[in-house]
Amino acid sequence: MTEEDKRSLIVKLERRYQEKYGRKFQISMKEAPQEALWGYGLELSRCIGCRRCVYACVRENNQSRYKRQLHWIRVLRLKRGNLINLENSEHYYDPDLVPETGFVYLPVQCQQCEDPPCVKVCPVHATWKEPDGIVVVDYNWCIGCRYCIAACPYKGRLFNWGEPNIPPEELNTSVHYLGNRPRMKCAVEKCTFCIQRVRSGRYPACVEACPTGARKFGNLLDPKSEIRYIIENKRVFRLKEDLNTEPKFYYFFEA
Repeated sequence: MTEEDKRSLIVKLERRYQEKYGRKFQISMKEAPQEALWGYGLELSRCIGCRRCVYACVRENNQSRYKRQLHWIRVLRLKRGNLINLENSEHYYDPDLVPETGFVYLPVQCQQCEDPPCVKVCPVHATWKEPDGIVVVDYNWCIGCRYCIAACPYKGRLFNWGEPNIPPEELNTSVHYLGNRPRMKCAVEKCTFCIQRVRSGRYPACVEACPTGARKFGNLLDPKSEIRYIIENKRVFRLKEDLNTEPKFYYFFEA
């Protein structure tokens, strides 16, 4: 799209959201910064399974709640010693009882793959990898075929079966076109590392919400960044590395 096309699209969307929600939106199309490749780290020895990251993500990214709540982040509970066997994990534990003796917690979300299988299967090219490594979806292009959901080995994508349910007073009106703007019925959505925040020099909402500091975020191209230090000095692993998707999401323990 030309710059004029982008401006015209933004005006139309802002008008549509104003009519639908009665709120004025600020929609950004800020592009990826140069010399940036975003990476994520999560220290499992600190995660207590409180799910504050989940709830912060819901609020920041205008996800449906109440009648049909969608979560881009899933937190799995596993018996200590069974970290490899994710098939025996549990999603629906009581977050008021954490941390529980004998259990570890494994948050999972879009892994922002360097070679994302979800992108390859989209028949209309509605999803792609941005220059800063973030895999995005253009909700206006998405036809809801769900091929990308089937292709993702991390269950990182969700389908809007119904009209999203967000109370107007809880809307986040500071949005990015490729990120947290309100989605429509039958569109696929996913974590974007809070693209609307990251491209404005802020941390993702889940990083800020974590009470134990288990979540880390930074530029993989910066040799002095915290994420690079973690990769080079901690015991790191990535989920399903045998699939060669090259996730930019690293789990680690204290060395």
